[in-house]
Amino acid sequence: MAGILRVPRSRGALSGLVLVLLGLWGGLIAFVGPYFHFAYTPGVAWTYTAGRLWLEILPGAGTLLGGLILLLTRVRPVAMFGAWLAAASGAWFAVGQALTPLWNSSGAMAVGTPIGTSTLIRVLEQISYFAGLGVVIVFVAALSVGRLSVIGVRDARIAEREVVVPDSAAPAGERTEPVLPRRAPASAVTSDGGPADQ
Repeated sequence: MAGILRVPRSRGALSGLVLVLLGLWGGLIAFVGPYFHFAYTPGVAWTYTAGRLWLEILPGAGTLLGGLILLLTRVRPVAMFGAWLAAASGAWFAVGQALTPLWNSSGAMAVGTPIGTSTLIRVLEQISYFAGLGVVIVFVAALSVGRLSVIGVRDARIAEREVVVPDSAAPAGERTEPVLPRRAPASAVTSDGGPADQ
């Protein structure tokens, strides 16, 4: 059982790396975007606001942490936690800006408005800062959750190898290899799944 809880690092490596990069983008774009005229008001680089903290920095940090967990862990439940953390952070990127007015009637947590020079740039700012970024994060995290939910053949074989008791720990005269049930050959099975008469 304990062997099935382990997962090869390769299982979450690519998605973990993608989530780390997306988390860095989400947390830092508000601060470096003004250098490229790709920002929200106030449009000044490295300016901290409460809106940036709650709607960009914290979900970016959650995505980054979830991606690092996926990238580094070999324990399935821990990797699942990292994927779910990233998914929740991505969901907050996608809907957080729309939900902010529910508890912030004064506007102190508002993010501002896009400062792009054209309608296309303003739309791209809205998509890449919040909704689009959140959707991509949720998608990658959901792929990770799906991959981690399935115990593959390779995982089962690794778990079987870990179950084998070494000869020095086995009592004298006992078999140390696990006994696996044997399947009947295909010719010995009828169409209804029962054994064929010989």
